Amino acid sequence: MIINLQEENRKAKAFLVGETSLNELTGLVETLGMEISGHMILSRRTFSATYAIGSGKAQEIIDTAKEYESECIIFDFELSPTQQRNWEKLGNIPVFDRHETIIRIFADRARTKEAVIQVELAKLNYALPRLAHTYGDMARQRGGSYGSKGTGETQLQLDKRSISEKIEKLKIELEKVIKERETNRKKREKIPLPTCALVGYTNAGKSSLLNALTGADVFVEDKLFATLDPTTRRLSLAGSSGILLTDTVGFISNLPHNLIDAFKSTLEEAVRANLLLVVLDASDNNATQHHEAVMQVLSEIGALEHKQIIILNKIDECESIQLNNLRHKFPNAVCVSAKTKEGFSILVENILLELYGESQNFVLPYFDKNGKDSNISTILQEIRQIGVLENTKWLEDGVYINARLPVDSKVYKSINLLLHEH
Repeated sequence: MIINLQEENRKAKAFLVGETSLNELTGLVETLGMEISGHMILSRRTFSATYAIGSGKAQEIIDTAKEYESECIIFDFELSPTQQRNWEKLGNIPVFDRHETIIRIFADRARTKEAVIQVELAKLNYALPRLAHTYGDMARQRGGSYGSKGTGETQLQLDKRSISEKIEKLKIELEKVIKERETNRKKREKIPLPTCALVGYTNAGKSSLLNALTGADVFVEDKLFATLDPTTRRLSLAGSSGILLTDTVGFISNLPHNLIDAFKSTLEEAVRANLLLVVLDASDNNATQHHEAVMQVLSEIGALEHKQIIILNKIDECESIQLNNLRHKFPNAVCVSAKTKEGFSILVENILLELYGESQNFVLPYFDKNGKDSNISTILQEIRQIGVLENTKWLEDGVYINARLPVDSKVYKSINLLLHEH
């Protein structure tokens, strides 16, 4: 099972092992509240089924970790259940991988009922094949009187069956929660507002951007995966009913598949959105790699082909050379600062362009060709509901309007029919 290394008022010391940069794993481990005692970069990894690396290097890692008085070893790549068991036998020290690290963070961050269930599912699915390494010699048969449940089963078999039953119960419970959220979504969809989903690497500033744009008070923290649950707020726009902005769970490279599966219903907010706002931390030197990781997750959930606007956030913290390089890499990106609100007007304009297209000018006559009232007030109200009414002038020959409208909307067709007949 997932080992609890935390003790009250003391940080557990972790020794990190990876193949390239350990910056991201360091951030994950620090988010867990652990102290980094030391690290080792594997410049050349010889694969071994026993330890995932050669036995000589494995012993070197154990010796170095103990030299640094480390209380656990964390790998930046995935270990199989057998490999994890072999490591713990070799060093008599808790060992876990990147996968378990992320699950731990998700477990710590889960707040709503849905998130708690999703994380618990991911934990149990991860732990099930690893149960054996928590028992060792305890995997012996359990006694009992004739007819008692589990007679002849080992404790390991009993626990595996117990976890499997818990997984099935959680799946049923999650389905109920998902149906409730579907009901709430359908209620929202009765109001014809377009939706935009903020997606991006964890800690890119999505929640801060949502708060700054909408005046919301979504929880913000300078840590990885501060937000697990989707939060939707309305962005008010003059001349319209506004649009809905949804903040989604942050992505990360090599996001464990069972977490993607567990959070599928949450990630569907991105799949269902009319427009994706891909947020990158412009001040992060790994912003390009983070974009690649986000695209990978979007591909896995079937949202890669959605309309997108790339947002380079935190430009107030970004060096000019870094920002120029990102602008060259993403020429159509919008540069903003959630802190200073710089670039917000350009961002809103780009959102409007993607959702409604260019502004158009119309002159609506007061009467149709048969002399009947054109019901201009009703038309203007419909424009505000499904588009943006930017300007109106009531003159003698008609109402001059400047508006953005979806070309497939009913009101757009009505306007064109009225103008044609007139």
